Amino acid sequence: MERLLSLGFIARNYAKPAKDAKLLFRLVNHFKPNTILELGTSLGITTLYLAAPLSSSRVITLEGCENTAAVARKNFERTATKNIQQVIGEFSKSLPMALAETDQLDFVYFDGNHRKQPTLDYFNVCLQHKHPGSVFVFDDIHWSREMTEAWKEIKRHPSITMSVDLYSMGIIFFREASQVQHFKLKF
Repeated sequence: MERLLSLGFIARNYAKPAKDAKLLFRLVNHFKPNTILELGTSLGITTLYLAAPLSSSRVITLEGCENTAAVARKNFERTATKNIQQVIGEFSKSLPMALAETDQLDFVYFDGNHRKQPTLDYFNVCLQHKHPGSVFVFDDIHWSREMTEAWKEIKRHPSITMSVDLYSMGIIFFREASQVQHFKLKF
């Protein structure tokens, strides 16, 4: 039986803190990605932060729960945001479907299914669409032991040239570099 959560509960417990959402906005504004993928729409608040800097960017957002996706859709309509494409369903099915419609991913925000193996699986699928300028952001990298293990494994991937651990989020880069660098910053 599916457990129904109230909107207030979701907003209090799952919405990004404003400073993190603003950082995502600034990252998109700085890197100017054409294609943005978000795994985990929730109420769509973070999606709106990802979509706002560049109306020309295409934001594909995946959400597993139809009821939550409906609330997000209303938020997108209320703000008249036109560059968001919602895909609803299990990530294992919706991710390959969304990726079939895009050649490369410029910016990916992983914020759904906070378990080690699914996170690694989604990362590996998205890797097939990255390029040297791609930026991948992982939410809640220290939320649980599983997520910390996933983050450590992701940082060791040979295609990663830089990682930034902000505790609440981790950012990885694929730029050509002679030396791999890993940073921890208090944010």
